[in-house]
Amino acid sequence: MDEKKRELLVYQAKVCEQAERYEEMLEAIKEVASADVELSIEERNLLSVAFKNLIGSRRGSWRILSSILEREENKENNEEGVKKITELREKIEKELEEICDGIFKIIDENLIEKASSGESKAFYYKMKGDYYRYFAEFTSGEKREKASEQSLLAYKNASEIANSELATTHPIRLGLALNFSVFYYEILNSPDRACHLAKQAFDDAIAEIDDLTENSYKDSTLIMQLLRENLTLWTSEFEDDDEDDDEYDDEDDEDDDDDEAVEED
Repeated sequence: MDEKKRELLVYQAKVCEQAERYEEMLEAIKEVASADVELSIEERNLLSVAFKNLIGSRRGSWRILSSILEREENKENNEEGVKKITELREKIEKELEEICDGIFKIIDENLIEKASSGESKAFYYKMKGDYYRYFAEFTSGEKREKASEQSLLAYKNASEIANSELATTHPIRLGLALNFSVFYYEILNSPDRACHLAKQAFDDAIAEIDDLTENSYKDSTLIMQLLRENLTLWTSEFEDDDEDDDEYDDEDDEDDDDDEAVEED
C-alpha cells in the first residue's frame, strides 16, 4: 500500500469516527490493517475504537434482551412474545460472532505478526483476550468453553509480555490487568484470582506512581481508579455472601443491575 492511500484511509477513518459511522470507519482502517505494514499507535487505536463501538452497542442490546427474556419466560401464555425476543437475540448473537471473527482473523493474520514492539504485541494479545471474553459472554456449552480457553491464553500471553517489558504504571499493562481480572470474575467465576490480580496491579502501580509521565498520567490513574472500584465491589459481594450465610438468591437481586464490574473502554 502506498503512503498516499494509507493516509487517505486513516483520514477517512477519523472522519467516520467523528460522524459516528463506525461500520465505514472499520472498513477504512481494516484495509490499512490488512496491508503488509505495521500499524502506528494512531492507526492501532482507530482500529480498536471502531471494533469497540460496533460490539459495545450489541453487547448492551444482548444483555437487555436477555433480561427481558428471562422476565417474559415467567409469564403464562406468552409463547409468541418469547419467540420474538429469542429471534432478535439470536440475530444479535450472529452479529456479535461476525464482529469477533473479524477481529480474530486480522489479529492472527496481520497484527501480531507485524508488531515489532512489546507494547504493540501486548496490546493485540489483550485485544484478542477481550474479544474472546465477549464471545464467551453470549455463548454456551462447547463454544463458551473454547472461547474461555482462547481468552485465557491470549490474556496470559499479553501479561507475560507486559510484565517483562512495560512499566507497572503503563496504561496498556494496567488495562490488561483490569480486563483480565474481569475475565476471571465474570467468565471463570474465580473471584479470588480476580481480586488478587486487580490488587497486585493496583499496588504495583501505586508504588511507582511518582514515575508517571505527564502523557500517561490521566489514562493510568483512571484505570487504577477502575481497578479499585472493582475491588471494592467484589469485596463487598464477599461480605454480603458471608452475611447471607450462603442463602443468596439471584432472583432477589433484580434491582442490582448497576453493580457490574467495570472494564477498560
